[in-house]
Amino acid sequence: VLDIGDSLTVPDEFTEEEKKTGQWWKQLLAGGVAGAVSRTGTAPLDRLKVMMQVHGSKSNKMNIASGFKQMLKEGGVRSLWRGNGVNVVKIAPETAIKFWAYEQYKKILTKDDGKLGTVERFVSGSLAGATAQTSIYPMEVLKTRLAVGKTGQYSGMFDCAKKILKREGVKAFYKGYIPNILGIIPYAGIDLAVYELLKSTWLEHYASSSANPGVFVLLGCGTVSSTCGQLASYPLALIRTRMQAQASVEGAPQLNMVGLFQRIIATEGIQGLYRGIAPNFMKVLPAVSISYVVYEKMKQNLGIA
Repeated sequence: VLDIGDSLTVPDEFTEEEKKTGQWWKQLLAGGVAGAVSRTGTAPLDRLKVMMQVHGSKSNKMNIASGFKQMLKEGGVRSLWRGNGVNVVKIAPETAIKFWAYEQYKKILTKDDGKLGTVERFVSGSLAGATAQTSIYPMEVLKTRLAVGKTGQYSGMFDCAKKILKREGVKAFYKGYIPNILGIIPYAGIDLAVYELLKSTWLEHYASSSANPGVFVLLGCGTVSSTCGQLASYPLALIRTRMQAQASVEGAPQLNMVGLFQRIIATEGIQGLYRGIAPNFMKVLPAVSISYVVYEKMKQNLGIA
C-alpha cells in the first residue's frame, strides 16, 4: 500500500483465497486510489525535487524556499501540480502489469515445496518492476518534461507527447531508461532486505504471543526500508531525470549516462548526485500517511475485511 511516488517496491502478496474470492482486485483498486490521492497531495514537493535535479547545478543554487518561490512566480499556485496528471494516470497500468508479471516470475522461480524465499521474492519483484517500467516508461518522460516545462509550453499530456515526437522522434520517450532500470535493483533489494530485517528484529524483541507485528509497526518498517532504498538508488534517479529533461533545457549538451555522471562529479562533486533529495524525503511521511488513511477508507467502502 505504501506509495511514495516511486513505485519500484516489490508488489503485494495475495493468498489463494484472496485470488479466488476476487478480493485481490479490490485491494489493488484501494491501493491505486490511495496512491493517486497521496501523489496529488505531495505533488508540489515532487515537482520541486524534479526542478532541483534538473536546474540545481552549482551555477544556479536552488534550495527549497527559492525553488517554491521560482515556481510560484513563473506559473502561480496551479503550476505546483504540473506533471501530476501523468503521475496519477500511470498508476493503474503500472500496478496491473507489475502484479501480473510478479505472479508469472514467481511461478518460474518457486521451489518444489511451493515456498518463496526472500531472494526469489527480490528477483521476482525486480523483474516485475523492470517489466512494468519498460511498458509505461514514455509516461515517466512526459511527467518530467511537464514538470520542468514553462507555463504555456505544453497545453497538456497529449500536446507534450506530440511535440516530443515531432522534434526528437520515438527514441526520446526512452531517454534515461538504462539508469532507471539499474536503479530498480538497489532500490528493491535494499527495501526488501531492510524491511525483512526490521520486521524480524521487532518480532524477536517485542512480540512474544503474536507473529503479526501490527499495522503501525509494518508501516514504520516500510517507511524506513523504502527511504533506505531511495538513498541507494537516488543518484541513478537523478541521472535518469537529467537525461529525460536534457533536450528541453536550452543549451544542454545531450550526454549519455556515463558522460552525465562524470560531468556532475566534475562540476558539482558527490553532493551533486543527491540534489533534490531534501524535498524527496520531506514527502515520504505525508505520502505514507495519506496513502494509509485513504487505503483504509477505500477498504471499508469496498467491503474488504
